[in-house]
Amino acid sequence: MSLDPALRERIESIIRSDRVVLFMKGTPDAPQCGFSAQVVGILGQLLPEYGSFDVLSDREVREAIKEFSSWPTIPQLYVEGEFQGGCDIVKELYASGDLQKLLGVEVETVEPPAVTVTDAAAELLRGVIASEGGELHVSIDASFQHSLSLGPRAGHEVAATSNGLTILFDRDSARRANGLVIGAADSGGSQALTVENPNAPRAAEVNQLSASQLQALIASGRDLHLYDVRTPEEHQKARIAQATLVDARVAEQIERLPKDALIVFHCHHGGRSQAAAEHFASRGFTNVHNLAGGIDAWSREVDASVPRY
Repeated sequence: MSLDPALRERIESIIRSDRVVLFMKGTPDAPQCGFSAQVVGILGQLLPEYGSFDVLSDREVREAIKEFSSWPTIPQLYVEGEFQGGCDIVKELYASGDLQKLLGVEVETVEPPAVTVTDAAAELLRGVIASEGGELHVSIDASFQHSLSLGPRAGHEVAATSNGLTILFDRDSARRANGLVIGAADSGGSQALTVENPNAPRAAEVNQLSASQLQALIASGRDLHLYDVRTPEEHQKARIAQATLVDARVAEQIERLPKDALIVFHCHHGGRSQAAAEHFASRGFTNVHNLAGGIDAWSREVDASVPRY
C-alpha cells in the first residue's frame, strides 16, 4: 500500500527540518522507550542539538514512517535526509566511529581502563572461554548495568588486560570502567562472577506514592505538579483531572521547575512513569514521585468513574 501523498510530503518536510532528525517515542528530554533513550544518549554526546519527532504524539506519522523508511521499528535516525537505521545500527555506527564521521564529529581516543580480574574470577573465566570460545566483552550501560559475554572481536573495541585475560569494551563502557573489579563469590555452592564498579552513581531516589496518598496530596492544596506520561490516545481514554500530558513543550517546562518542586508522574500501571521519574531525579530533582499502579490503581482505589482499560 502506497503512502498518501500529503502524508509523504509531511514526513519529508519533517526530515528536511534539520540536518539530523530522530523519529522517536517521547522527546530527547523524556524518552518513552529504552531504544529511543539509547539513541538519545548517543546523539546527546555528539551534538549540542538536533531535530526530533515524537511519534507517540501522531499516530499517522508513527505508522507511516515505518513504510516510508521500510523499517519496522522506532526510533529511526535520518542524517542529511538519508535514513541511517534504528537503535542497533546507530549503536554499531557509534561503536565503530562511523556515526561520528557521518556527523562531522571528531572521534576521541579512549584509553584502556584500569581493570582488575581476581585470581578466582580469572580461573572461572579461563574455563568458560576454553569451553565456549570467543573473547570476553564487558558492556556498561548509562545506568551502570554490567553485562559480560563471549564473542568475536569486532575490531573497534577498547582492550584492557588483567591477570592474563583480555577484556573488550565498547567506547562508552571503557569510559565507565576505570577501577572495575571482576571477582568471584560463592553462589549456591558454586562460584559466580561479581562486578564492582567505583564509578557507578548512587541510584536516583524516586518515591512511590499510592493512589490514596496522591488523592490526599491533591486535597491538601499543596503545590503539586502531576504529569501523565502515557500516549495522547490513552490520555483521552482515561485521565486524572489534575494531570498534564507530557509532550516536548511540557518536558521543557518541567526542566525549568525548581529542583525541589513536588512532582508526581503516572502512566497506566507505573512502569513508564517510574522511568520518567528516574530520568528527572537523575537530573537533580529531589522531590520526585511515581504513582504506584498508575491510573489503573487510581480507578480501583480512588475514582471508579475513571475508565479502566
